Amino acid sequence: MGFKVSQRCLLLFLFLLSNNSLLVYVNGETEKISCNMFEGSWVVDPSYPLYNASICPFVGKEFDCVENGRPDQLYLQYRWQPAHGCSLSRFDGRNFLEKLRGKTIMFVGDSLSKNHWLSLLCMIHSSVPSESYDVNLSAAKGMTTYTFTGYGVKVIYHHSLYLVDVVKAKTGKVLKLDSITNGNLWLDVDYLIFNTWHWWTRKGPKQPFDYIQEGNKVYKEGDMDRLVAFGKAIDTWGRWVDANIDPLKSKVFFQGISPTHYNGTNWGEPLAQACIGQKVPIPGSTYTGTPSAALEVLKYELKTIKKPVTLLDITNLSSMRKDGHPSTYGLDKKSGKDCSHWCLAGVPDTWNILLYNILML
Repeated sequence: MGFKVSQRCLLLFLFLLSNNSLLVYVNGETEKISCNMFEGSWVVDPSYPLYNASICPFVGKEFDCVENGRPDQLYLQYRWQPAHGCSLSRFDGRNFLEKLRGKTIMFVGDSLSKNHWLSLLCMIHSSVPSESYDVNLSAAKGMTTYTFTGYGVKVIYHHSLYLVDVVKAKTGKVLKLDSITNGNLWLDVDYLIFNTWHWWTRKGPKQPFDYIQEGNKVYKEGDMDRLVAFGKAIDTWGRWVDANIDPLKSKVFFQGISPTHYNGTNWGEPLAQACIGQKVPIPGSTYTGTPSAALEVLKYELKTIKKPVTLLDITNLSSMRKDGHPSTYGLDKKSGKDCSHWCLAGVPDTWNILLYNILML
């Protein structure tokens, strides 16, 4: 009985323990069961939010929309309800810490990963507010680590915009689609949650590179479609996973594609000023706007990875939350229009509830 068979048996065993559908890619095939936790709708729940951001020691001002003056607060009270009789266990921070005792969970990606990471820290703190923690900052590595000392649980954020490398050269900064040198920071981590996409759409002075390189070929701005470049980077990352991850020691997740809400036409309000002033979710269970091309590229690339990777397929459920962004109540509330990130408390809490339900199997 070879490793590949053992790996598949392990995954199927996890499926049988769960009443929620997971989308796991292994050896180019997709496995799931009938109950899908990523399908459903948003319902008002008076017991929400799960924490008060104003007393969470981790939330920065950039995501604390209430502190930044947002007057409406119904957006805080929406709970994700999966369809077809599925149910999600409520997040229990003490249970989470006990389950992960002595282990490390790391979020790797851009500021949407930071959004996700800070949400988890606040959810833990709300459950066990007296639990002591240490913080370690490593600017050189782009890493911040919180350790809940009583449990030995490390919750880490590693800032990595593209997962692949951006390096300095004589001609300028180069995005190298086939190179990952920071992967040593991800080794021996028990739970890895990766994310990248939002910076791939940036161009001109907002992008942190001047050229794109694949192998020995260097491309100028506009010479390579960004979706194509994104797919090549995910392919490189996938090959890193296959070469470095032991599924019996580490579990790998991909956060999915977090949507933006800058075009009201996508939800039937062509005159809307992006997400500004939006107070309620899109009704129903399916986002009717333009499908995420990045998600399709991501799913295609995930199928090529031999090691198991679980997709946190948060795109559709988050797409319905046009009300959940900081808009003018973010870091730059006077002139900003942030329809990319999410208020905390808010939508990323649901991402962590989904993650919790998977990890608690």
